[in-house]
Amino acid sequence: MLKRLLTIFIILLSLSINLIPVPNTNAQSGKVRPKDKDKNQEEIIDQKGDAIKIDAALTNVEVTVTDKKSGGIYQGLKAGNFAVYEDGVLQQITNFAALEAPITLVMVLEYSRQISIIRNEIINPAGQFVTSFVQPKDQIAIVAYDARPAVLNDFTDNPGQLASSVNLLARNVPALNDSNLYDALKFVIEGGKLDKVEYGGVQEIPGRVAILLVSSGFDTFSKITYDKALKLVQNAGIPIYSIGIGNLFFKLYEARMSDEQRLGFYQAANQLRSFSELTGGRYFPVTFQGEIPTTLKSISFLLRSQYSIGYSPTNTRKEGKKRKVEVHVDIDGDAKRDDQKLVIQYRKVYTEPKN
Repeated sequence: MLKRLLTIFIILLSLSINLIPVPNTNAQSGKVRPKDKDKNQEEIIDQKGDAIKIDAALTNVEVTVTDKKSGGIYQGLKAGNFAVYEDGVLQQITNFAALEAPITLVMVLEYSRQISIIRNEIINPAGQFVTSFVQPKDQIAIVAYDARPAVLNDFTDNPGQLASSVNLLARNVPALNDSNLYDALKFVIEGGKLDKVEYGGVQEIPGRVAILLVSSGFDTFSKITYDKALKLVQNAGIPIYSIGIGNLFFKLYEARMSDEQRLGFYQAANQLRSFSELTGGRYFPVTFQGEIPTTLKSISFLLRSQYSIGYSPTNTRKEGKKRKVEVHVDIDGDAKRDDQKLVIQYRKVYTEPKN
């Protein structure tokens, strides 16, 4: 059904202009340049939420706390404001810090003919984001995708270089109808070979890593299925912040759509929501063009306003089984949970190491 909807979608977007493929002339060596891994640190296979790693016997959970009504981010919280449970058992917090470490981010942009009519509303704010977001020692990469991904910029902290890559998209026009979202995510997470260049995946990079996905949520002919893509992002342990741009088109053409076509857009949006919620990121649907810059700014604040909570699990089992993590927050220190008025963002399930 989605493929039939996409055919109609593409016909509506047909443009009588010269088209060229997704450019990748600014791609660099393709070699990810992460920091050296700490040999004492053992990364575990996570299933849901934000980054969880084990350093010797220490489990770290990265948490973001926002107000449910206003969306404001709570900063300045202390270890005493948090309570962590693992499989229902209260854990003693031994390490706590407000994260200020550099961030590694991959911006993944859909660049197929499906988004031709709204591409400037996406590309221009994206350029503003990568140039204003970058701080010293951050590493930002840009990947665009249609039928296949293209690395526009390997990891760099050079705002001018990033802006040049985004401007390259703005000067050109998408060439292909296909939009293989699942394959693009697989490439970004696991890496692979493009144009005879071998790229490393972000799952190999230690430290704080995130994916910013700007997409309609539709997939045409990816080699992997949605279920496999879902399992891939769950296991990768990398939060995905998704900006759903399908509504920008939906609001223009909804009156012409059948119930089946409307359902297709709902399904595409749900896919993006699932990718984000299962990885501890967040899904941002945008309906109006003016929402995009504000949304990008919100994501930047979320990435900069995390708490790292460390504890040594009371359960020393190492059988490769899943463990459930719960984080509760007491904002005002009155010994009562304030969870109902908060959005507490973190990885909720991980798989313990196996001997």
